Amino acid sequence: MDLTTVATITQARTRADLAALGETVVPLAGGSELFADPRIHLAGLVDLQTMGWPALTTSADGLEIAATCTLAELSRMPAEPGWVAHPVFHLACTALFGSFKIWNVATVGGNLCTSLPAGPMICLTAALDAEVLIWHADGTDSRMPALDFVTGNTTNVLEPGDVLRSIHVPAVALTARTAYRKIALSPLGRSGAVLIGRLDTDGSFVLTVTGGTVRPVQLRYPALPDPAALAADIAGIDAWFTDAHGAADWRRAMSGLLGEEIRQELVAPADPPRPGTGDGSRA
Repeated sequence: MDLTTVATITQARTRADLAALGETVVPLAGGSELFADPRIHLAGLVDLQTMGWPALTTSADGLEIAATCTLAELSRMPAEPGWVAHPVFHLACTALFGSFKIWNVATVGGNLCTSLPAGPMICLTAALDAEVLIWHADGTDSRMPALDFVTGNTTNVLEPGDVLRSIHVPAVALTARTAYRKIALSPLGRSGAVLIGRLDTDGSFVLTVTGGTVRPVQLRYPALPDPAALAADIAGIDAWFTDAHGAADWRRAMSGLLGEEIRQELVAPADPPRPGTGDGSRA
């Protein structure tokens, strides 16, 4: 989509270049969503890719993902010793409604900032207890849980001029076992529900429900719950919604089914990966 009202594109090199951002000037990362619709209120763009942020940085504290890291880069990330959760990064990328060409331009930060319920990076980062780093327009910084970043269907905590700088995944979450499920009304359709379960080394269990809810919802337990308790808690979520990609009652029912599949997968002893196994997706 041509943005015919855009008159300037600023290649940001330093944080000072972000001062141009505001109501009518917005960040440009991959652009896969920005150029998807007419935006006649826009007068300018500020390119974040020219900031040169390293896509992925590993340390003893965990993993730092730049907001400009593409899904292709994330999906190809090599595993570090002890990163039992590593497969879920690629699996979450497969939930994106887009071809491999989109993977090469769509960014992790852009997926979060678009804040669509089906955004797979929303589920991934929330499921791994990630924190986001926000550069505010007034020059200050703040960190917050990725779970709280998205507030509704296409809404989040960012104010005009703010920039999502990076996402930090803590090391403890990377050592956890994970299970992933996605369902859509058609094989190539937008996700109707995306769920990720995480079983930590201390036995605690976290289920993150997205896709069918207007914001990410997390259920936490000190140990794996029994089927009835998990089913009741999923059914009790109050954020289901209806659109062209699925009715609220269908999303609730499918999330209950997928949540139980995740519980069963994680209650079983861990097995080494086997060639040819499926990825847990459904259509």
